[in-house]
Amino acid sequence: MSQASVTLRPYQTADEGPAIELWRRTWQIAYPQLDFTVRLDWWRQRWRNELAPTATITIAEAAGEIVGFVTVDRNTKYLDQIVVAPEAWGSAVAAALLAEAKRLSPAGLDLAVNADNGRAIRFYEKQGFVVTGSDANPRSGAPIHKMSWRP
Repeated sequence: MSQASVTLRPYQTADEGPAIELWRRTWQIAYPQLDFTVRLDWWRQRWRNELAPTATITIAEAAGEIVGFVTVDRNTKYLDQIVVAPEAWGSAVAAALLAEAKRLSPAGLDLAVNADNGRAIRFYEKQGFVVTGSDANPRSGAPIHKMSWRP
């Protein structure tokens, strides 16, 4: 998938269903031992009540299909989600979404990433993020790294 074939655009309400399914599908591949289908109601509520009202959501499309999205709370500099379709892993989609996140929050970005997600950690480090601390996911208890990017 070439970067020329990917376009970024603002989130629209009609994107909710496809974006949530992309989240489920991507996380299911990343963590096959967990059942993300049973988490869909929780995620839908989180999307509607926490992310959509406060975050700027950017959608990445290719051939008319959503292939990724990123959520950035401009007030807190928090990047809550960057999700890329598995078929677009290794393409320019993630870098394009992260570049947009940096444009939306030019003073910096903060995020939390699962400590066992080496692929994501390497990507963030390549994009200029550094590990600034450790914690535990408040829902699952899984270890996480706090990471930050500052210009």
